Amino acid sequence: MYYDGTMRTIESHSLTSPPKHRSRILDAAWETRARTRAAGAYGLRFKIVLRLAVLTAFLAGAAACGRGEGSPTKNHVEIPEAKVTVVKVEPTPIRDVLLLPGVAEALHDVTLASDREGRVEWIGPREGQRVKEGELLAKIDVAALQTALDRYKAAHELAEIVAERRKSLHEGMIVSQEEMEKAETERMLALHNVREARINFEQGFVRSPIDGVVNRLEVDPGEFVRRGQAVLEIVAVDRMRINVDVPEMDVRYLKVWQNARVTVAAFPGEHWDGLVDFVAFKADPATKTFKARVVVDNTDGRMRPGMIAHVSFLRRLVPDAVVAPLFSIVDKGGERILFVEEDGTARARTVTTGVIENHVVQIVDGLNPGDNLIVTGQHNVEDGMRVSTR
Repeated sequence: MYYDGTMRTIESHSLTSPPKHRSRILDAAWETRARTRAAGAYGLRFKIVLRLAVLTAFLAGAAACGRGEGSPTKNHVEIPEAKVTVVKVEPTPIRDVLLLPGVAEALHDVTLASDREGRVEWIGPREGQRVKEGELLAKIDVAALQTALDRYKAAHELAEIVAERRKSLHEGMIVSQEEMEKAETERMLALHNVREARINFEQGFVRSPIDGVVNRLEVDPGEFVRRGQAVLEIVAVDRMRINVDVPEMDVRYLKVWQNARVTVAAFPGEHWDGLVDFVAFKADPATKTFKARVVVDNTDGRMRPGMIAHVSFLRRLVPDAVVAPLFSIVDKGGERILFVEEDGTARARTVTTGVIENHVVQIVDGLNPGDNLIVTGQHNVEDGMRVSTR
């Protein structure tokens, strides 16, 4: 220490001093050292006591603040009431609707093929043109068939004349019975040839079997077609059919002539009313679903074959259901929760849902008629929180 170095310095000086002064110097030095050490110990104790006092005062102040003491004004923060909107729950009818996707198809979709081979001489309609049942659409090798028909007609006329002459000669005993019968047979064969030629001739004319629209022309005039080759396609779009695949658990709700509602993605907000005209009795072995067909009127022709459609079937009607908006349900940890207002306090209800229609859902358990259901602000409240209704 500093004081020990001082004593060593004083002692070294006292050794060089006269003897009569040496003891006096040492006594004074030792007294100074004792006082210095006492003063240092006191200062250290003072610092320790001061620090303990400051720490005690700090802890006492913190405890006083926690109890709300030490100030004439309390520091407690009031939590404001949450503002919510409520609606009174009333029994409401709700429909259990089965919604299935499907594809729109023309009620009649016909591809006309050539009945015989030959050259396409003429095609009348254009693609997109409406045609009537029985209207002439194309001619295939008609000129050659007309020539063959005329030839067989001439042969038949000659056979008729020969047969009549042989009959007269037989009556005059000029020709035998055998010659007369041979002439009659040739007349009959000529008649059959005329009928066959007329059928072949008619097959050269392609006519429309239905009222519809020409959707596609498969050949052009001048092309050679073979028997069975497609010539053109006609679709009847005045009535449309929508085919849907019905799950096994829902097919029991469908019956023929049951009403159905059809919507098309291309026309949002619009719908077509139709009827079920077919429900399959056998399931598809691959999908385990049953095919059902809905027919709707489409006189304006807006719905087109191939459009994606959705068909709604009514399974059942729940007349007095307790319902809630879908957006009022809060999902907390996998639980569906609704909040109701009771005497200015929010109360949480765990609910069980049922039928869903549009934006509302049936509440099977957890909500009762007459409850004040919170429909806005439900995400900002907890069970037991004070709320004010707007």
